[in-house]
Amino acid sequence: MIENIRKMWKITELRKKIIYTFLMLVLFRLVGVIPAPGVDAVRAMNSQNASQLPLLELVNMMTGNNFSQMTIMAMGITPYINASIIMQLLTIAIPALERLSKEEDGRQKINRITRYVTVGLAALQAIGLVRGLGYIKSGWLNYVLVGVSMAGGTALAMWIGERITEKGIGNGVSLLIFVGIISNLFNGIVAGFTTASTTGTTSGWINLLVIVVTSILMTVVVTFVELGERRIPLQIAKQVKGRRVYGGQSTHMSLKVVSVGVLPLIFAYSFLAFPGTIAQLIDPQMNGWFTRWWTMNMYTGSVWYMIISALLIIAFTFFYSSISFDPKQQAEQLQQQGAVIPGQRGKNIRQYLQNIMNRLNLFAALFLAVLAAVPTLLLRLAGVQVPFAASSILIAVSVSLETIRTIQGEMSVRGIDMDMENVGFM
Repeated sequence: MIENIRKMWKITELRKKIIYTFLMLVLFRLVGVIPAPGVDAVRAMNSQNASQLPLLELVNMMTGNNFSQMTIMAMGITPYINASIIMQLLTIAIPALERLSKEEDGRQKINRITRYVTVGLAALQAIGLVRGLGYIKSGWLNYVLVGVSMAGGTALAMWIGERITEKGIGNGVSLLIFVGIISNLFNGIVAGFTTASTTGTTSGWINLLVIVVTSILMTVVVTFVELGERRIPLQIAKQVKGRRVYGGQSTHMSLKVVSVGVLPLIFAYSFLAFPGTIAQLIDPQMNGWFTRWWTMNMYTGSVWYMIISALLIIAFTFFYSSISFDPKQQAEQLQQQGAVIPGQRGKNIRQYLQNIMNRLNLFAALFLAVLAAVPTLLLRLAGVQVPFAASSILIAVSVSLETIRTIQGEMSVRGIDMDMENVGFM
């Protein structure tokens, strides 16, 4: 690992990109300590509403606790992610946007529209969530201040992410989320160490040890599965063009074991958290029967919560895979390239690919469901509060691996090999 770092640092252009990325991430974290105007800071710091609402746990995780602290970065980059998903769905649903996306400069126009949607969505989300929590001071001017300041923070985060993607290393938006997750994990471990040192009890040190060991084991397992792939052998037929013969060699098509990434976890958590969050915002005193029933039966750690969340993760895994991978399209592309799968012909190729994806999706769904249950099981069986969710580890590992691949690509272009077997945990 030290040798690889030394090789990277010797490349002037790569060194500048790494320093630029680091400074932009530091700027993002520094701006995140500025309190948002119009917010009752005392009430926000003393209240536990944000931590008790499941839907807001996702926002807080992806912003590195900026939401719970009510800073100008409270919305973070989440409105940009939501706006991007909305625009992708609208591009499929609206023919005009679909035609625009196929034009030469259409993608740039859609990206510009996405930025505008991001700022508007950030302002609406900020006002709605902060007002629902009761943190906005009285007066219409404070509503404007909250909306403008937090939307401005999101716009700045979006700008930082785009600058990192353009001039730095890796995907800027992913790295911003990665920094927030690592910050939460670090703060959780520090808090556990402080509690164990202050109390001086054996249970405190055991809890800290369990958190550290769990973090390491989950990181190793997720990394191993994330790097896993299913290789399908291909035979490219010979093609004679003029006096040259093309093809005739054997290769393979790689399919990731967990191709859906972290989206099934986020979709399942959001789907489960939405009813309880809305009920608590509308009925904070829990006078209604639905709010009382949901609070008593669907809290994190309950049996019903674990069963339903596992079923949702499995369902969303197959659903998202059906959208992202089309066996018919893949089979047609193989035929156009003159590639065949040994032992498979014609329509059998499509069915063969579908069967492989079904098996991979089943493994991915069960893996994600078990991974999501680990923090809950630790809390329920051992009483240990783990300062991260399964999605946090998965996102952190995915971003780390993608960044390492980007650095490896930069070095390969310059004729320098990077020993991937000795890069950190790889």
